[in-house]
Amino acid sequence: MTVVTLGGVTVGIIILARHLIVWWPGLKALQGNPVHYAADLLPFLIAWSYGVLAILGVGGIIGWVADTTLWISSWLGDVALVWGVGGHAGQHGSRAAYLPLTQTGACIVLILTAVLLAAVKKSRYGADIRRGAWCGVCLGTSAGVAGFAAAPLALGANWLGDVLYGVL
Repeated sequence: MTVVTLGGVTVGIIILARHLIVWWPGLKALQGNPVHYAADLLPFLIAWSYGVLAILGVGGIIGWVADTTLWISSWLGDVALVWGVGGHAGQHGSRAAYLPLTQTGACIVLILTAVLLAAVKKSRYGADIRRGAWCGVCLGTSAGVAGFAAAPLALGANWLGDVLYGVL
């Protein structure tokens, strides 16, 4: 498993902040129709959840793509920190306890991968889905609030896999 650095966490936070700023409709509009505007966040949040699960699934092509994405993001973030603000490269971000996916949980991630790939191609929210998954990969193993969300997501995927495949 690739360990996230402060640069990788920074990239994830930048993606999240950018998305929230672009999404923000204004307080008056949000108060007038909160369900409509909250629904606009769903594609990003669902893809973020997928990104967190993908980085937990450390094997196979999906795990390799997630690890490579995290490695590149950490490297890019480290370069930005060193050259942009004079920080130090390669400092590991604190990380949450790693909760692996079971075999049936990994099956759920495979199903979600197929669904998200189709959604990226066919949905008008394709860019939001890509950015959400990238953000989830970057923040999924961090020790912040996003990293703590990884454990319940993994438990949920494991449970859903057990129910779907009849293991329980």
